[in-house]
Amino acid sequence: MGNLISSSSSDHAGKGYRNERWRTWKKNSKVLSNKDKPNNKSSSSSGLQSHGGIKTIKPRNFCNDDELRTTTDDSSSSDDICICVVTWNMNGKVCEEDLVEIVGNRNRNRRQFDLLVVGLQEVPRLNVSQLLQATLLQSYMLLGEAIMQSLQLYVFGPKGSDSFTKELKVDKYAVRGCGGVIGRKKGAVAIRLNYKSTQMMFVSCHLSAHTKKVEERNWECRHISHSLFSKIWNPYERPTQITVWLGDLNYRLQGIHSHSARNLIHRDLHKVLRKKDQLLQEAERGHIFEGYCEGTLAFKPTYKYNVGTNNYDTSHKVRVPSWTDRILFKIEDMNHDMDATLHSYESMDDIYGSDHKPVKAHLCLRRRS
Repeated sequence: MGNLISSSSSDHAGKGYRNERWRTWKKNSKVLSNKDKPNNKSSSSSGLQSHGGIKTIKPRNFCNDDELRTTTDDSSSSDDICICVVTWNMNGKVCEEDLVEIVGNRNRNRRQFDLLVVGLQEVPRLNVSQLLQATLLQSYMLLGEAIMQSLQLYVFGPKGSDSFTKELKVDKYAVRGCGGVIGRKKGAVAIRLNYKSTQMMFVSCHLSAHTKKVEERNWECRHISHSLFSKIWNPYERPTQITVWLGDLNYRLQGIHSHSARNLIHRDLHKVLRKKDQLLQEAERGHIFEGYCEGTLAFKPTYKYNVGTNNYDTSHKVRVPSWTDRILFKIEDMNHDMDATLHSYESMDDIYGSDHKPVKAHLCLRRRS
């Protein structure tokens, strides 16, 4: 499939036309969301709390391999596949120091993951891939990248891990061109690969902004899900065993004023705010992300900050703080022989170069054999 508005329909790309297409898809949303439902009794991660479509997981802060595996160890020494996932909306700017901090290469004693997945949105027009590779040169190598202008996804592995990597494929899907700013793409990029005989897919997305565009975001999620890799679909290919979605999903807090939200954040009452989160609400209604898991939102909302500070937006818009930046995963293991454990899910509040804070997750997979 092509873009939401293809070149052949450019003459009709006005607001009325787009609204008509959204209304059409809204009628079919029940069918599409049912197609997304996995025959899934998997995700045997501990600490699950039902949230309708999304299962909320309280992370286990300690990984059994943390003391055993460092940047000098051979990643093939463990049966686990431990993945570090990072998402960050860069707001069109870059600071090399921020990138070093985000990918965790400053402290040489930090553990080495089997895979380091970095999804970036609103990337400035410079070679971020080159910067990342230079930062990770001593310990990691680039296994794959998917780039669509300002929307980028990178998968790194320890040096020599290319021997564990097979069938790597890349796809991308654009949504409505520039998203209002030239060069800032909306949509998704994806990488699918077989790593140590485990089929994985990583999807990094940037969805439509603004509080009221919930239906549009739902539409984009479903359409991206059904379109990625559809052109090269092979019925005989092994199905994906784990899918990880990350990015600036742009779902907001709804039904609360900015000052009330900030007061709750100041009092560390995130539980109250989570009930206002559009992503969890829409998933609970069965519209999106059926069968996915996400860590507890125990960190402060990641948007919108005054650049260079830890202060929320003080512009005339005084935006409601929101968890726009998310990492979700789904295990589709028909034989029930894989466990997934989330060890951390957190924002990186000491990064100041954007109006978004990066979000990082540590996820480990283990076969039960």
